[in-house]
Amino acid sequence: MRKLIRDNGLSLAFLTIFVLALIGQSIAGLAYTNEQLQQHQQPSLEYVDYITSSDFLVDVAENWQSEFLQFFLFILATVWLVQRGSPESKKPGDEGLGTDKEQLVGEHAKPESPVWARARGIRLWIYSNSLLILMGSIFLLSWFAQSLAGRVVASEENAQHGMPPVSWVEYVSSPEFWNRTLQNWQSEFLAVGAMVVFSIYLRQRGSSESKPVGTPHATSSTESE
Repeated sequence: MRKLIRDNGLSLAFLTIFVLALIGQSIAGLAYTNEQLQQHQQPSLEYVDYITSSDFLVDVAENWQSEFLQFFLFILATVWLVQRGSPESKKPGDEGLGTDKEQLVGEHAKPESPVWARARGIRLWIYSNSLLILMGSIFLLSWFAQSLAGRVVASEENAQHGMPPVSWVEYVSSPEFWNRTLQNWQSEFLAVGAMVVFSIYLRQRGSSESKPVGTPHATSSTESE
């Protein structure tokens, strides 16, 4: 068990932080929602009612879709684009998909390589792009979930003001939907860009996301190995 925790410490730590943050969000969100309901002389919600509501789902899905869009675009961009000196980038001249020998696929695969890395055809293509496919799929699913839950919330708000419900198409083409969505997107893109640029000149000793402390600014971590 100790070895399992040590070997998976990074993923376990962030999974724990994620669960705690999600629980914290649900508790704070319930308190805020009940405050709003009390101001309108409406009954408070129970915890289970809140975490299964469209209000909670839209807030969670809204954040998830922006995060996975960030990962999707960054993974795709780093195939073809480079940033000299950044440990988040390949070195200039290494743009592209790489050769089969470099990628250890087909006849160049090692005995311990994944089974599909030794395959050919559609199985190799799927596995070669599996990370991008997964990130893109989660983004689309969470974006769709956000749009469905958001439509329900918008229709409920309309009902409170004696207005008709909105359709899904009306909601996803509304300024409210894109205002909420783009607020998240722009912050994610800023964070990725900042990490790429700041890591050229700044260091964190011992972190895999940083170059070794003494590495010249213009040298990427892969070039210094």
